Amino acid sequence: MTAKRDRPLSIIEVRAAAGDPRRGWLSADGWTVPVALGRGGILANKREGDGGTPRGVFHPRQLWWRADRHQRPATFLPTRPIRREDAWCEDPADRHYNQPIRLDREQGGDRLTREDHLYDFIVEIDHNAAPRVAGRGSAVFLHLARPNFSPTAGCVSMTKASMLRLLRRMSPQTRIIIG
Repeated sequence: MTAKRDRPLSIIEVRAAAGDPRRGWLSADGWTVPVALGRGGILANKREGDGGTPRGVFHPRQLWWRADRHQRPATFLPTRPIRREDAWCEDPADRHYNQPIRLDREQGGDRLTREDHLYDFIVEIDHNAAPRVAGRGSAVFLHLARPNFSPTAGCVSMTKASMLRLLRRMSPQTRIIIG
């Protein structure tokens, strides 16, 4: 018999905290952890650059992680180590908008290798993915929070311990309900 803790989660819920729309709570299977949300709070009509965390139901696509800093975490998600050239396209005019891209050393862009530890673990979700609509928001991830839980640019961020616990039970079928 499979223990409950060994089965993938069916639902993860993210809600704004009372009194501060930039902070929130993530709940899954009877446990709740604090999260930081976008500086614009949770928004139903997400736009590129608005700082909002999109309201809706999403699914995790894959885990990106810094293999140079951490072992591959236990998860039901497909995994991909982050390489030096990995980045994310946030330009609505680019045909690769809201997709991973590779950058040369000389190119600028939103690189996934950061000096801080925010992107040590990134869960890519299917926000604005099929179809991709220019300007409807890009690079919305679950990732690690700053020590003071300051707002994100639109992502949902949490502590490393919370992320690792969540990853152990997250699968591509897990529904992430934000709002």
